[in-house]
Amino acid sequence: MIDAARLTADALRYLPRKRISRAMGRLADLRAPSPLLEQAVDAFARSYDIDLGEAVVPPGGFKTFDEFFTRKLREGARPADPDPGAVLSPADGRVEDLGPIDPEGSLLVKGRRYEVAELLGDAASAERYRGGSYFIVYLSPRDYHRVHAPVSGAVVELRHVPGTLYPVNAIGVTHVPQLFAKNERVAVVQRTERRGEVATIMVGAIGVGRISVCFDDLVTNVGRAPGVRRYGEDGPPIERAEELGVFHIGSTAIVFVPPEAGASRFVVTAGAQVRVGQAILRGEGAEGSAP
Repeated sequence: MIDAARLTADALRYLPRKRISRAMGRLADLRAPSPLLEQAVDAFARSYDIDLGEAVVPPGGFKTFDEFFTRKLREGARPADPDPGAVLSPADGRVEDLGPIDPEGSLLVKGRRYEVAELLGDAASAERYRGGSYFIVYLSPRDYHRVHAPVSGAVVELRHVPGTLYPVNAIGVTHVPQLFAKNERVAVVQRTERRGEVATIMVGAIGVGRISVCFDDLVTNVGRAPGVRRYGEDGPPIERAEELGVFHIGSTAIVFVPPEAGASRFVVTAGAQVRVGQAILRGEGAEGSAP
């Protein structure tokens, strides 16, 4: 029997995926006539069952499709869990996988082994996550596409890791080896009082393929060279559940938590639908348990 998903993944290997994504980005940025754009937005919202009632719609409506896709939410739409020690979901979406990081710095995602060093793009920084925890949230087209801080803390490092742009849906996860380490991504590291340095990695995907951050002018897939910015003691402070960045179509957020705070437990399971601000990881003894 022909495996259509595998054929699709194989075909994607030969396509200029980043150039295609840039072209789609230019289309998403076009200011279309209001009636035409309204029809496109309404059709998309109906198709994916998107609740536009919680969105902040600018006066006169959305001006571009990207403006709709990266829409903000009304204040209070995503309250943060009250437990100050909880690590929160950075995004709306599905928990793709979660679990421990082994003492060698490896993790298993859907049965595939990844190295923290490869995902972060920095072997030295990866050392601190040995024996820690990770979780991954996949954002589908229907989800809110802004990424929020899972913890409170100043940003100490911003790293743009080069890569390509495969889809991060079931086709990519199943048929593209080392998918998350191949795709272009941005890592934001926050220094916290309770849990050491927590990393949030935003992984790009084919489509528009851009990632921007809220505290810096970094934008991916626009022809800029990748690099790293280390803030030292002068990094911008970001409170838990505040915005970190934006996916301009796509993708996946990965969070690494070091073991410094002692025993922790997950309070959701793989496959669960989660929202920004929802507790994913708690310290032992805190209220809440996995469903």
